Amino acid sequence: MALQKIYGGAALRETRARASLSQRAFAERLGVSLPYLSQMENNHRPISAGVLLRLAQEFGTDLASLASGDAERMVIDLQEALADPLFDSAPPLADLRLAATNTPMLSRAFLDLYRAHRQGQERLAALDEALGNAGQNAMATPWEEVRDFFHYCDNYIDAVDRAAERFASPDGQRADPWHTAVEALDTRGIKVRLADLPPGAVFRREGRQIVMNAAADAPTRSFQLLHQVALEQQHDLLEATLDLARFRSATARDVARLGLANYFAGAALMPYCSFLNAARTERHDLERLAHQFGASLEQVAHRLSTMQRPGDKGVPFFFVRVDQAGTITKRHSATRLQFARFGGACPLWNVHQAFEQPGRFLRQLAQTPDGARYLLLARDVSKPAGSFAASIRRFAIGLGCEISHAAAMVQADGLDIGNPRAFEPIGISCRICPRTDCHQRAVPPIDRPLRIPQDRSGPLPYDIS
Repeated sequence: MALQKIYGGAALRETRARASLSQRAFAERLGVSLPYLSQMENNHRPISAGVLLRLAQEFGTDLASLASGDAERMVIDLQEALADPLFDSAPPLADLRLAATNTPMLSRAFLDLYRAHRQGQERLAALDEALGNAGQNAMATPWEEVRDFFHYCDNYIDAVDRAAERFASPDGQRADPWHTAVEALDTRGIKVRLADLPPGAVFRREGRQIVMNAAADAPTRSFQLLHQVALEQQHDLLEATLDLARFRSATARDVARLGLANYFAGAALMPYCSFLNAARTERHDLERLAHQFGASLEQVAHRLSTMQRPGDKGVPFFFVRVDQAGTITKRHSATRLQFARFGGACPLWNVHQAFEQPGRFLRQLAQTPDGARYLLLARDVSKPAGSFAASIRRFAIGLGCEISHAAAMVQADGLDIGNPRAFEPIGISCRICPRTDCHQRAVPPIDRPLRIPQDRSGPLPYDIS
């Protein structure tokens, strides 16, 4: 199989700028001529193997990030946005790759503009509903902004992750997270006690006291207490990280602060090195990992999607959580597979079937239109509220990795991964999926002309050109 050509002009320019080197000095460090460097920086030529090696040796560059970093994610986002009928025709894929690699800031600005346009169209199409839910609609842009922040960081925040690891393992040995959190808060004059709280509530702040719901399960209590530790003890680190992110609104900053505190809590509950070693030893058996670290299955799956520390990366996973309506409520991906942000998810993913078989892990071999093959796992994670009269929160989680990592996954045992017929065709979203023979297609692709047959009927009332 031919090696993928890597065009990383923007990354080369950023590396040179960080090192404060001129083009000539940078070319000498890389062992190439000045014209050759100029061609690579402008994406007229791919980065050679020799240059990749020198980048790693001389500048500590993470080569994996050059091959599948922000650019690939941005290409998917651009492709989906430009499939809108608003545009006469979508640019060729090669042009989108050039835009994502050469002008990433401009590409992100375009996506922000398109998102604003789409939100405006949706509000105009449902004016009454928009007026009745003005507060909710006002939150849309900040939530998307924060989601993009984690999305383009590979869902890995190095400074916060390492701080959580130091907190959880101060002497190199993992301590009990609950007692460590209680002691840390006690040193700041904050007491913790257990009590009965209304169904659905996990904790309540009462001055310098935190009251935790005794009915909540242990993983939830530990996670929420570590969240409070992050806000109290790691305040300066969180604020410095928020300063670097440069969010456009105070609301987005507040949302991101909660997200970073949650990130710290997950990283403290499952410290990076010990969790990564356990994941490799257990071959990513989620139930075994949940037992070892006192975490829930959702917390373990989410943590696996963050194991992207430079120099010691784990298996690149995507993680998604959906509700019963198929709405994606959480999404993170360190793989090539990205999630639809302007429409619904593919109905053929096994995550939608998890509600039908509660308590079981579902496995699926799947192939996306770009030819990439994946092992997908799905399971329901419905959450009782602690009272007969309280509503049950129903969710399902999905976790997946490219099939090249199957040997590291206990869930791949017994699957016929060598048989191309075993892989079910899936897509990202019906709106941009190029498949013409999908029996579960919900809406036509918006970038393809349709023909309405008059002489026959079938699964779909139209043919896709």
